[in-house]
Amino acid sequence: MGESIKEGTIINWLISEGDSFVEGDIILEVATDKVDNEVPAPAAGTLVKTLFQAKDVVPVGEVIAVLEVSEQVKSSHETKASSSAVEKSEKKEKAPKRPKPAQQASASTSFSTTNTNSFFSPLIIKVAKEHHISFEELARIPATGHEGRLRKSDVFQYIEEGRPYKFAQPVAEKDPIAYRIPQLQFDKGKGKVIEMDRMRQMIADHMVYSKHTSPHVTAYVEADLTNMVNWRNANKIAFQEKYGERLTFTPLFVEAVAKAVKDFPNINASVDGNNIIVKEDINIGMATALPSGNLIVPVVKNADTKDLITIANDVNELAGKARENKLAGDDIKGSTFTISNVGTFGSVMGTPIINQPEVAILALGIIKKRPEVIETENGDEIAIRSMMYLSLSFDHRVVDGFLGGSFVRRVADYFEQFDVNRKI
Repeated sequence: MGESIKEGTIINWLISEGDSFVEGDIILEVATDKVDNEVPAPAAGTLVKTLFQAKDVVPVGEVIAVLEVSEQVKSSHETKASSSAVEKSEKKEKAPKRPKPAQQASASTSFSTTNTNSFFSPLIIKVAKEHHISFEELARIPATGHEGRLRKSDVFQYIEEGRPYKFAQPVAEKDPIAYRIPQLQFDKGKGKVIEMDRMRQMIADHMVYSKHTSPHVTAYVEADLTNMVNWRNANKIAFQEKYGERLTFTPLFVEAVAKAVKDFPNINASVDGNNIIVKEDINIGMATALPSGNLIVPVVKNADTKDLITIANDVNELAGKARENKLAGDDIKGSTFTISNVGTFGSVMGTPIINQPEVAILALGIIKKRPEVIETENGDEIAIRSMMYLSLSFDHRVVDGFLGGSFVRRVADYFEQFDVNRKI
């Protein structure tokens, strides 16, 4: 469901316990990072038991259901493995159960790591993979080996006890000089209570995280888009007739932004601790409003390598998928720089919040006609021009004022220097 996905929310089960299915039938729907995914059956069989219910949030790698594969598709190796598992299960049921530790699988359980040695043998790693135990969880298992090494018996003992530290959280020492959020009581008033849907909760979390993580600074410039506006108005009908694609302003914006990013590669980056990762690909995200009012960011991949026709095709296809709620995981993954066209809503300008883990985001205001003083062969004259405000919010940890200001000015220059004689 995507390399960066760490957890998913079960939307609903389409197969009930005891129901049979064939290979390819959709068993359940899972929501990950604003996108809903259908999970097909890997083979024909029966759903024996579901371990999580609808609306449960499940980490990647967790077992969510037990399936019984039909005999027609079982290999002899799988049959033997199944028989062995049943025998072990029967023996375990007959054996007296050990009392479970007091710290049993609570999300708020704290722990202090007893296994301080970070080396794990290949055998330990193999066992961990078979039981979907992360390295972080391995580090919580009490070790009895030489010099604090974790032994195979330690891992199996831990599994028998029900993996008590599976959801444990480390105890962080309190920083005496750290900022404390004051516990203020506000009168929130009375009125209609609307519960946030899942996507709105995710957006809220991402926005708060971004403001908490990145010190935001915003730089503003204005650009004269008269040439671009006139060219687009003169060619949009011919463009659609020739290529079968609508020519909105967005492909023109994406094209110019990609060129500016290529000129200033350090704006196309993310932060990893004390390291700055300057991305090789230039993938432009487009903040898009869904019919529900929520926001999503589909991505034009490798925008710097594409011509206007291809960019227009990508933009139109992604916008259509967004309107129909059909965006796939890959459609919203991999953005390296984001633009937000706030002018669509009539806003003169905006102060956008950075789309983490990027280091900058560009807001484009409304294109508005107004009188401007321009230089001509006859001197200064007043003319009606199509003007736009651009605002760049950037992460001041790694982007200084010179880089941020130079970049947004370069974008405005590309807008203003648009070739009115350009052929479609």
